[in-house]
Amino acid sequence: MSFSQLDQLYRRVIMDHYKNPRNKGTIDADGKLTVNMNNPTCGDRVELHMIVEDNKIKDAKFLGEGCSISLSSASMMTEAIKGLTVEEALHMSELFSRMVQGKDYHEEGVDFGDIGALQGVAKFPARIKCATLPWKAMEKLFLNERNAD
Repeated sequence: MSFSQLDQLYRRVIMDHYKNPRNKGTIDADGKLTVNMNNPTCGDRVELHMIVEDNKIKDAKFLGEGCSISLSSASMMTEAIKGLTVEEALHMSELFSRMVQGKDYHEEGVDFGDIGALQGVAKFPARIKCATLPWKAMEKLFLNERNAD
């Protein structure tokens, strides 16, 4: 597959998650964790909802407004982190951040699935904050939760 074909495939994956977001909505359950974050420079906003039981992410949903990069990243992230431990999700966030900065992010046993489509963001530094917004929201949610204990 040529670079041009791969680039087109990645664009289709991103637009599919943008137009048909996975896990969009809220969680109406006792014990849900919620966090809001925004990027004031571009107006992207994400509200992340999670259920974590026994250190495992049982459910994750989001609401938001913004560009295709931020909203597709939220869709991809919520799909990827379900079933992971908090530590595994935070590690994936670290690897994701490395990926969108154009750094080495490959690690045995970590499957990014559709998230790999966002690796091209590294070519557009102004869009890195868009892609990482939902991931930073997740990190903030877990940090807030740890500080509350």
